[in-house]
Amino acid sequence: MKTKLKGRYVIGYDGDDHVILENAEVVYENDTILFVGKNYPEEVDEVIDAGNAVISPGFIDLNALGDIDHDILHLEASSNRTKNLLWSERYVENGHHEVMTEEEEAFKSLYAYSQLILHGVTTAMPITSVFYKRWAESYEELAAAAHHAGQLGLRIYLGPSYQSGMRVVEPGGTIKLFWDEEAGREGLKRAVKFIEEFDGAYNGLVKGMLAPERIECQTEESLTQTKYFSDQLGVPIKLHAAQGSFEYQTIMDTHGVTPIQYLYNLGFLGPKTGIPHAHFIAGYSEAQSGEGDDIALLKETNTTVIHCPLIIGRHMAALESFGKYKRAGINLALGTDTFPPDMFQNIRTGSMFSRFIEKEVDNSTFADFYRAATLGAAKFLGRDDLGRIAVGAKADIIAIDLDGFHMGVIDDPIRTMIVSGSGRDVKLSIINGRIVMKDQKIPSLDLEEIKSKGQKYFNKMKKGYLERDYQLLPEHKLFQSSFKKVESNEILKKK
Repeated sequence: MKTKLKGRYVIGYDGDDHVILENAEVVYENDTILFVGKNYPEEVDEVIDAGNAVISPGFIDLNALGDIDHDILHLEASSNRTKNLLWSERYVENGHHEVMTEEEEAFKSLYAYSQLILHGVTTAMPITSVFYKRWAESYEELAAAAHHAGQLGLRIYLGPSYQSGMRVVEPGGTIKLFWDEEAGREGLKRAVKFIEEFDGAYNGLVKGMLAPERIECQTEESLTQTKYFSDQLGVPIKLHAAQGSFEYQTIMDTHGVTPIQYLYNLGFLGPKTGIPHAHFIAGYSEAQSGEGDDIALLKETNTTVIHCPLIIGRHMAALESFGKYKRAGINLALGTDTFPPDMFQNIRTGSMFSRFIEKEVDNSTFADFYRAATLGAAKFLGRDDLGRIAVGAKADIIAIDLDGFHMGVIDDPIRTMIVSGSGRDVKLSIINGRIVMKDQKIPSLDLEEIKSKGQKYFNKMKKGYLERDYQLLPEHKLFQSSFKKVESNEILKKK
């Protein structure tokens, strides 16, 4: 099956960087691109005219949301309420448990992956919350996730998360780490088993990865074993590190070095290691201690920084700065990490923060971030067939509609779509040569039903916080509304 896709703009690739072709076309056969340019001379089986649109490589989201986002409950919690959203020591002692049923845990990835596809993500490396888990992700929920991804046609890198520790809050409000090292060992075994059974499934759409939870929740044994199995199995690692003050100070107090230096000393960093968020480093504006050049260590080891500007910005933090890391030669990729999984919002937000810190546009442009969401991510995955529209690359292509009145005037297509567009403007998504979304509809999926089930899941997840809160606050105090809720319309008659 040979298909020609044409549109007003095509973001092609010249072997070195993205290029813009106007009134051009892309021809692909089965899962592979055959031609990029104008006036393809041969016959094709099908022509798709995207019209006034940008034909772009699909986004690669290396920290994609793999469940139903809990962060809407966290992002406006006041400083005296954030501890209440963690596990209490009492909850652990009474028996921490699964909040959701196995069926509900299987459903959450279907909800998340359909959202990714609707927003133009064609390759994802998911992350899910463990706040409402008994401990970490189960083999069964990741198996369900693999099947959902394969059936939807999403290209994905998967592996069940694992951890040896969990942050808990003591009765007096002090945060500490509760350890279960055997659970961490069993989790790593589970992850290796998953990779051995699922890597390469669904015609190569499903690939394995190792997903240890946050650095402060890992033992040295767990980290060194993770690195060992990454090398043995040839799969990437994603480890959240250098992302917050509690983690940073815990590693400093325990090991006398910053989190990045600790990983470097263990030999954990490297080309197959991706670090979300990597902004809390020596010299960071909020770091009270720590010496050395963490950026130089990331560069030396060819470690990838997975920047998630929207979620860390919501939590009053920023990479200091994207431009600085780029000038240092760090390989940069992007992750959405929250809802909505909108790469347009992340590029806008990340660029604004970087420009604000740098007081300069160079190295902080929309194009720089667009490269991170395509070429930088593909480099980390070791995939020169992803993140670009080029002959021989996989047919992972999206079309962004420019016809909407909200898009305004069109100048440079990248600037126009990033300034004014969103994931909802993606009107066509092709992965591995298969149309997986058209006009914001996913074949054979009832999005209204998915939305309804997703709301029920979220409501149950929210209730779970009440039993974990160290102060056992009532719901209306734990989750304060933006404005006072009233029961009667009498008050609305007042001036």
